[in-house]
Amino acid sequence: MYRPNEPRQQRSAEPVHSQRAMVGRGSLLNFLPSEDEDAPALFEEKQASRRDPDVRRPQPVPQAQAETEPTPHVGGAFFPRLHLVSKIGVDDVLRWLRDGMFWIIAAVTICTFAALVYAMTASPRYTVYTDIVVDPSNLNVVSDDVFTTNPQRDAQLLEVESKLRILTSRNVLARVIDELQLTRDPEFVKPASFASLRNLFSSKQEQQVNNELAAMRALSERVEARREERSFVVVMKVWSEEPAKAVTLSNAIVDAFEQELFQSAAESAGRVAKNLNARLDELRRNVTDAERAVEDFRRVNGLQSTNGQLVSNQLSGELNTQVLGAQQRFIQAETRYSQMSAAIAQGRTASASEFESENMTNLREQYNMLQQQIASMQRTFGERHPRLVAARSERTTLEGALADEARRILERAKADMDREEQALVALRGKANTEKSNVFTDNEAQVQLRDLERDARAKAAIYETHLARAQQITERQQIDTTNVRVISRALPPNARTWPPRTVILLIAGGMLGLFLGVSAAIALGLWRYIRRPQPATA
Repeated sequence: MYRPNEPRQQRSAEPVHSQRAMVGRGSLLNFLPSEDEDAPALFEEKQASRRDPDVRRPQPVPQAQAETEPTPHVGGAFFPRLHLVSKIGVDDVLRWLRDGMFWIIAAVTICTFAALVYAMTASPRYTVYTDIVVDPSNLNVVSDDVFTTNPQRDAQLLEVESKLRILTSRNVLARVIDELQLTRDPEFVKPASFASLRNLFSSKQEQQVNNELAAMRALSERVEARREERSFVVVMKVWSEEPAKAVTLSNAIVDAFEQELFQSAAESAGRVAKNLNARLDELRRNVTDAERAVEDFRRVNGLQSTNGQLVSNQLSGELNTQVLGAQQRFIQAETRYSQMSAAIAQGRTASASEFESENMTNLREQYNMLQQQIASMQRTFGERHPRLVAARSERTTLEGALADEARRILERAKADMDREEQALVALRGKANTEKSNVFTDNEAQVQLRDLERDARAKAAIYETHLARAQQITERQQIDTTNVRVISRALPPNARTWPPRTVILLIAGGMLGLFLGVSAAIALGLWRYIRRPQPATA
């Protein structure tokens, strides 16, 4: 039958060597206190022994009885009083501090002395500040600049952040290093261990490169820049071991920053101008080929122009004008000839106004005078008077002369009419021929205008690129960056690091006190949990 106390009795009845074998198996449960240990009773016994030292200590347990008790586990052997950690009181802590007073004093002394040594040997830092306004929009020197300005605020802030990165970039710092010759400054290039031995196996160029890298690292650690919230103001912080050198570094960085911005813009504009100039050669060849094609087409087709008009058109117009003039002259000559012929047929040669000549005028004057004489003679003399008969005979002779002169004038008018007719026919033939040439030239001019439009378009593109390239080339020489320094760096009155010696000593003492107290408490706790607990009766 099962009994509740039977397993415990069986366990106590096991041999001692079997229990020790179980202890040596290395289970984590071995570090916990045994169930048979009465922790509260032991603690009360300890307190009673402290209050009354004369209390008799418990007698040692006989060997036979000890062999029957269970052997403590490994955890109890290493940390016998680990289970009493929760019972630690203030008096225990004070006792530990009193016992570890040496360590506390030693820690305070060492840390204070270390702070004093650091304050005396540490390199001082003098920090200066410079306020810079970085306007994202450049100065508007030309109407259509190479660089456009984005009016959006986010884009402007990105532009300011980009320029802020340029402020602390290696290009700017390299300019400062070259200008101030920081590679020879021991503050920035400190001699390393075995530097002289290493220099024996390296060239001067390698030494210069190493010095530049060291100066670049040191200077980059001394420069810091940030942008103020909700503004375009950039605050640059620079520190150095000397106040005057810190101011010099700050001013040199600002100057190098402005030069870098100008050079960056100039190089960008130079790349654009270079690409445009490379493109201009091809555009120039295209324009030359197009204009040569126009001139070749004109020469092949005989399309000569004057004042923007083809010669064939001008010649055709002039011929048409000449044809009209010749036609009018022919009509006039024909009309005159017809009138003269009618006057001769009607016998009006003496009075007709169509017959105009010097001989005709003289003959008419003689004829008129003779007519007057005949009329006078008829009134004075009779019809058969010899003088009247002679006068009438002379009149007949004059009338014949007038008729002959009229016929000569008529023949001359006929010749003029024929000449004008021939001229009119010739001019009409030329006009017709030139008209066909005009039609041919007009058809060719359609193709010519197409070639001229192509040449003008290519010439316009070439002129635009040429003007733009020249403008950008001139733009390289103009600084349009809008960067202003609103607060120059001033020499600082005191160092920023290390703090004053008094503050360092106080901080060192506080640190030593903390370390000493921590060490005393840790040492007292270690002794407490390692102290063996008294045996129970």
